[in-house]
Amino acid sequence: MKIFKTLFLFLLFAAGVNETGAQVIGKELGGEDFLYAETKQVNQFFRRFNCEEDLDGNRLYYGDSLYRDPNFREKYINMLFDQQTKAYDDSLKRHFLNDVLDQKEPIYLDFYDDKWFAEVKAKFRFNGKVENAVIFLSLEREGYGIKWVITNIFFQPFNELFFADSTPSGKFLHPMSHELDFMNLIKVFNDTKAVEYYFENTYQPDFRSIFIYELKKGGLKFETITDVRFHFFQVDNWYFEVSEFNRGGYNRGWLISSLMEAPEGQKEILLKYIYYEQ
Repeated sequence: MKIFKTLFLFLLFAAGVNETGAQVIGKELGGEDFLYAETKQVNQFFRRFNCEEDLDGNRLYYGDSLYRDPNFREKYINMLFDQQTKAYDDSLKRHFLNDVLDQKEPIYLDFYDDKWFAEVKAKFRFNGKVENAVIFLSLEREGYGIKWVITNIFFQPFNELFFADSTPSGKFLHPMSHELDFMNLIKVFNDTKAVEYYFENTYQPDFRSIFIYELKKGGLKFETITDVRFHFFQVDNWYFEVSEFNRGGYNRGWLISSLMEAPEGQKEILLKYIYYEQ
């Protein structure tokens, strides 16, 4: 429980849920320089993407002259891209902006939408070694509020235990096994390296349950969090990733680190890749 509370509190802070006020972006910068000021909070990333705060970082609401203003918003979204490593093509970025800023149907991000989620990389001690784990979290509604919940886990030591047999074709129970009172199950439970091949074809190991079991048993101990990033599928036919950049200059903080076209019919494939399922 203590481990999950640590993860929860860290992500709560990263998402800006406990924000006490709008960030005041250096007035002394002047001119266009503020456009490269640091986006310190994930909540601020949402507001800037939607053009829901002004040059000083004050919230804008419906009825304010700059609220979701198309021209002002284009400048804001431009500054939300990582300008240094640029893991995207400028023409692709322009295409994305055209879709998002479409005059007839502009697209906005919704913090409460379920088409974005967090990826947290952490270190755990397991069997005497420090191992890397990848924890995926999404927002879940509860009553009148929301909370972050763990939805998926990838842990390489667990992954290596399953479906490692390169010749599984001979792994099956004879269809007449019932006439033997299933006594041949002994070969299943003695063949521990390949026992999963005797389950139904659709079987997939649930790493979350194994993870919880090892935590409760004491075989798995939390060490530290090493990285947090966010995956966005909210924009039709697009996918982008938001990462935190700690570096000098104004182009830092939470920025779009990768961008790709993702037709709606192919997003499930991309999700499986992100979840280490392919």
